[in-house]
Amino acid sequence: MRRPAHHRPHAKQGVVKGMVGKLAIGVIVLLICTLSLLFSATLGGGRGSTSPSEINVEKLWESADSGGWRPSSAPRSDWPSPPRESNGYLRVRCNGGLNQQRSAICNAVLAARIMNATLVLPELDANSFWHDDSGFQGIYDVEHFIQTLQYDVRIVESIPEIRKNGKTKKIKAYQMRPSRDAPISWYTTDALKKMKEHGAIYLTPFSHRLAEEIDNAEYQRLRCRVNYHALRFKPHIVKLSESIVEKLRNQGHFMSIHLRFEMDMLAFAGCLDIFTPEEQSILKKYRKENFAEKILVYKERRAIGKCPLTPEEVGLILRAMGFDNSTRIYLAAGELFGGERFMKPFRALFPHLENHSSVDPSEELAANTQGLLGSAVDYMVCLLSDIFMPTYDGPSNFANNLLGHRLYYGFRTTLRPDRKGLAPIFIDRENGQTAGFEEAVRRVMLKTNFGGPHKRVSPESFYTNSWPECFCQMNPKNAADKCPPDNVIDTLHSQLESEWESFTQTNLTSVAEG
Repeated sequence: MRRPAHHRPHAKQGVVKGMVGKLAIGVIVLLICTLSLLFSATLGGGRGSTSPSEINVEKLWESADSGGWRPSSAPRSDWPSPPRESNGYLRVRCNGGLNQQRSAICNAVLAARIMNATLVLPELDANSFWHDDSGFQGIYDVEHFIQTLQYDVRIVESIPEIRKNGKTKKIKAYQMRPSRDAPISWYTTDALKKMKEHGAIYLTPFSHRLAEEIDNAEYQRLRCRVNYHALRFKPHIVKLSESIVEKLRNQGHFMSIHLRFEMDMLAFAGCLDIFTPEEQSILKKYRKENFAEKILVYKERRAIGKCPLTPEEVGLILRAMGFDNSTRIYLAAGELFGGERFMKPFRALFPHLENHSSVDPSEELAANTQGLLGSAVDYMVCLLSDIFMPTYDGPSNFANNLLGHRLYYGFRTTLRPDRKGLAPIFIDRENGQTAGFEEAVRRVMLKTNFGGPHKRVSPESFYTNSWPECFCQMNPKNAADKCPPDNVIDTLHSQLESEWESFTQTNLTSVAEG
């Protein structure tokens, strides 16, 4: 039955409204897509991308856009020199690899400042990890370390002997074990109490034993002063590293890669299925002996990006980004697990692979390839390279500190693969779905940061990204970001001299009155 005619105008109006509504939705969708494309095209710090899936490789050889920021770890508020009298001595034993040791040293200096303690030169637990007993004095410039931090903490090479009741004896440090990421309050209460009781405390092990996120920008800047200014390798290590860089650069740009495809990391990650039964047995044994028992399913770990990239995957990422087989690559890595069969596909893609032994086959390096010296040289070469790429950048990894150092060193380009984003793309490729592989890889890589200033978001470590605390702006919109005077060290030195003069004058007056 036909509806009455007087209803037809309303029906027409409904049709018109529906068309207008659909048109409006269409416009909104089009606008969102346009904005999304524009946003994708500008990701990566404005590094010259011309479309959502194109990367300008030539731009990547340059440092990232600083956005008007520059590194600065100088104090920006009142920062008094250490008092003449300290509360006691602080000893620490820094365990782990080079990265863990560096962050532990930074934490030790900060802990000493917090407690007004005299820091004893940190001990490096080299034997258990490196089978290397060179220690702090073996790789770092001790005199430079002490002098650079003279306005922050008092440092001695060992606990001095004291004379009491006519006898000379050494203060015995009270041993304590801080909890992981212990708060500042633990140091100002428990630790300080024992220090005052015994005259010295010994914190061991000391890796990740002070909270990273501290709501005090001056404390964070002190960490940066230690990490990027005070911790300088010994002159012969710097010279050896610079010699390697010079040889590599004589042939043009070069990239460094930290290839974390080693037994300890693979066992920790639980990534076993790509290995032979014999190799899996070795990894399982290592995991049982060194890590907490936990059931890990390889396919699940792989799907969420928890496995280190294989050498071939690294090569495929670089090829997809546009790097050709003339690219020179310096490899910073320990002994690769699985041997040459994993390196062969990578070498086929990028034949110009080097390491510190191949560039500089000196006896000194040959004898210390796996020790602290070899790691220190790798660190320096990676720091100075045009591009750096970590294949596994966990919080306790060699790459962690390097990423932060390169950021501080002038926003030098880093390629940080998003393993979680890349995992399904590689899995599809292994299952025969190769169409659009390279474009998919580029899209993921374009969403990563190429080394410019960016907000630190958990779980990113402060040692990976000390922006904005350890940076300042020449023309700031916010007064808090303004750069301090360039002569800040002179200012601190004058302040220290003034305090010494005041202290000396007070003592002379007391003697005269006495």
